[in-house]
Amino acid sequence: MQSFFSTYLLPLSLTIIMMGMGLSLEKRDFSNIIRFPRPALTGIISQVFILPLVVFLLFGFTNLSPFVKVGFVLITACAGGSATNVITHLLKGNLALSISLTAINSLIVLITLPLIVNLALILFIGDERTVQLNVYSTIINIFLTIIIPTFVGMVIRNYFFRFAIKAQKPLRIILPLILFAVFFVMIFLKDNDSHDGIKDYLYLVPWALLLNFVSMLIVYIFSRSMSLGGRDNFTISIEVGLKNSIVGIYVAETLLNNYEMAMVSVVYGSITFFSTLLFGYLAKRIELWGYGYRNLF
Repeated sequence: MQSFFSTYLLPLSLTIIMMGMGLSLEKRDFSNIIRFPRPALTGIISQVFILPLVVFLLFGFTNLSPFVKVGFVLITACAGGSATNVITHLLKGNLALSISLTAINSLIVLITLPLIVNLALILFIGDERTVQLNVYSTIINIFLTIIIPTFVGMVIRNYFFRFAIKAQKPLRIILPLILFAVFFVMIFLKDNDSHDGIKDYLYLVPWALLLNFVSMLIVYIFSRSMSLGGRDNFTISIEVGLKNSIVGIYVAETLLNNYEMAMVSVVYGSITFFSTLLFGYLAKRIELWGYGYRNLF
């Protein structure tokens, strides 16, 4: 069951989800970065540099399992998913910026994810590593399971626009169901005698919420320091708060074959939608009230 899940079902689920995301993207979503150079650069810096630094400092000195620490680094190294666009739309943020950041960061992680995760493996597990992530094979796997399906989805949207638009309505139901099916398998059906899925899940919940809140707060403060517009500030915070968790599960479960790392992505992906929505709402209220970031303290 587990080998079949990791080898076939999980990559297939990721491919379907990324193709579904591609159906909602257009070429202008990538070129929009030129329209929003400073907000886009702020979002990219937050994803590539600030988030990894936050998680290294936040968990580096805790007594968590080294594999759990690497798992948290892994989930922060993933790009934001389409759910960030949903929250941004609900809160009337800068939706064009959100979509562009999701698209650009999904390309950037092709290079940054294996490098950041390997750094975490070295720092937290050391030289005698039982788990290793081959950079080149990881890049190839990410390219095949993330970049190509996303590109195929974009091509379908470009040449079969009406079909892509009609498909988005059922996909809004199908894609989350696929994701939660993956969560269910990881928590309840995984063949692992040394772990209790439910107990492990509950243990990781407060740590995931802590990372979610702290990372969004720091990025929000950073965005405010860049003198961006109010809508841009909480939009970027939302983008770094939510992650494409199935990518983290795929890397941990299929490429690294490590349950603890994968469970971190399961927990983070299943609980942070509402905490990110709450933070985004509060950040929006702060912007509407006209408070500066110094007033947060």
